Amino acid sequence: MQLPTLPRVRVGIGQDSHRFLSPDSTKPCTIAGLIFEDAPGLLADSDGDVVFHSICNAITSVSGVPILGGLANDLCLKDGITDSQVYLEKALESLGAQRIEHIALSIEGKRPDIRKRIDEMRARIAKIMKIRIDQVGLTAISGDGLTDFGCGDGLQCKCIITTVES
Repeated sequence: MQLPTLPRVRVGIGQDSHRFLSPDSTKPCTIAGLIFEDAPGLLADSDGDVVFHSICNAITSVSGVPILGGLANDLCLKDGITDSQVYLEKALESLGAQRIEHIALSIEGKRPDIRKRIDEMRARIAKIMKIRIDQVGLTAISGDGLTDFGCGDGLQCKCIITTVES
């Protein structure tokens, strides 16, 4: 008797972090594609969106296709594309037959206060990734001053995605 073939499940882990620019910088603080007025922009060649970057890195750990440091560098440095949503859309294409079943995100930083916008962020991520909002988990912690992020020097995001072969 032959056992049934089960769908192929993969788990990807990603992380990203960036320091804040000086308070007089005109670059906006972009997190999950949303602008946060109560913090300076993040030091990066792109918009520095730590949420989208950590998702890209998690997808790379599933697909093996280097998006950040690879394709994104070409798009940003050669073509001037700094919107991290473009990088995320390219990362999603690299999944092939794998579909995202769940994504879990944890953001660490003293500022900005993102708690009031978590549902908006989840909805935006779900829309871009073409999944339901209940498939996106997002938490935010202040870091309690224990790290550079907890002291307000920048932001960090960690991501875990679960994919299943379609």
